[in-house]
Amino acid sequence: MAQLNVGFILARRFTLCALGNFVDVLRLAADEGDRSRPILCAWRVLSPTMEPIASSSGIVVQPDERPGDDPTRFDYLVVVGGLVDEVENLHPDIVRFLERAAAAGVPLVGVCTGAFALHRAGLMQGYRACVSWFHHEDFLERFDGLKPVSDQIFVVDRDRLTCSGGVSAAHLAAFIVRRHLGTARAAKSLHIMIIDEAAAEEPQPGMPLALVTEDALVRRALLAMRQSIGAPLSIGRVVARLGVGRRKLERHFRDALGMTPLEADRLIRVEQAKHLLVTTRRSATRIATETGFCDLSHMIKVFRAAEGTTPDAFRKRRI
Repeated sequence: MAQLNVGFILARRFTLCALGNFVDVLRLAADEGDRSRPILCAWRVLSPTMEPIASSSGIVVQPDERPGDDPTRFDYLVVVGGLVDEVENLHPDIVRFLERAAAAGVPLVGVCTGAFALHRAGLMQGYRACVSWFHHEDFLERFDGLKPVSDQIFVVDRDRLTCSGGVSAAHLAAFIVRRHLGTARAAKSLHIMIIDEAAAEEPQPGMPLALVTEDALVRRALLAMRQSIGAPLSIGRVVARLGVGRRKLERHFRDALGMTPLEADRLIRVEQAKHLLVTTRRSATRIATETGFCDLSHMIKVFRAAEGTTPDAFRKRRI
């Protein structure tokens, strides 16, 4: 019998890459090499109807079995969410199954917007939950009673484990594998998948490492800046949103990061511009607009001051 058994519950239009990354970490840890035999780990997709479940990409997954009456046959139950506008109430049979699991102490995992679905089912009260910075405001608009964490790649709060999706699903799965099967098997999975190892506290992609801090006020301000990157907030609007004075915010930034809030905001936008220059074919003019610069000449001026080169030269050197 496998040492680690995981049941998956897929929301309508779930994110395929989040499911795939999580399962592949289990698959690679379950056997020697990459022969995919489920020796040490086993995983099943659960559905009360057994109807095929369509992902957000249109690819369909066929469930393996119905939930049944005994959730304790699984070590973890993982809810994989997807498009935020289609987060729905889980099937009543699934909610009852998860309630029994929670009562029995089976850890519940929310991947991508799976935390939304778990919270809507009443299973996240009193817990912290990891939410993508991109969906932070969506979460606040929809739910009360739970504090979303948007500056870590995953959160482990007792018997609730959540992550923002994408590659962080692999990191959370590796954490679980490490807990049950050891560090070597977790590392093996990530190495084969060409994914760097990371701790829960690692910042979500999109936030420069120079801006990593333990200061809660600064982290909230940085999140607000990152979420409004295309239409930057003035520092006055940032302090109004946070409910603090400008001098207090500037003091916290100086003590935590050695820079002003304005300098931090500029660094966030330059780093995003660098990412888009390397990973897309978008014009520099379009990138300037998407990263909140007044125009291309403004981006060139700020970019040169920060990087010692122009956006065009940076792109040519990196591609």
